Amino acid sequence: MTKILLDTNAYSGFMSGDQLVFDYIVESEIVYISTIMLGELFAGFQGGNRYAANKNELKTFLNKDGVTIIDVTIETSEIFGEIKTDLNKKGKMIPLNDIWIAAHAVETGAKLLTYDTHFKNIDGLRMWAELK
Repeated sequence: MTKILLDTNAYSGFMSGDQLVFDYIVESEIVYISTIMLGELFAGFQGGNRYAANKNELKTFLNKDGVTIIDVTIETSEIFGEIKTDLNKKGKMIPLNDIWIAAHAVETGAKLLTYDTHFKNIDGLRMWAELK
C-alpha cells in the first residue's frame, strides 16, 4: 500500500500544478494530511487575499477519496519527543511544526512529500526521491 503525507509546500506545489506532487498523489492509495500542516495552510490563507477561495479548494481536496486527515495522538507526541531530542543532540534543530509533521509521517509509515531539505536530518524518515 502506497501512503504519502503532504508537507505544506508539497500541497502548495500541487495546487500550483507541480507534476511531481500530482503524480505521487495519483499513484498513492492514502494521502495523509496532518492537522499541523492544515494550521500552516490556514495561517498562509489568512495572510493572503484569497482566503475564501483557498479554503474552498482545500475543502474540495480534503473530500477526495483516499485523503485522510490525521490528528496528534499520544503516539505522535512520543515520536515528536524522540525526533526533537535526536535533532537537538545533533545540533540540527528544525522548525517545531516540521517535527510534528515528521512525527505524523513516522507514525503512519507514510513517505513525506516536501521540498524542505532540513527533513533529511531526521533518522528513519521516509521521504520522496525528488527532494532537491
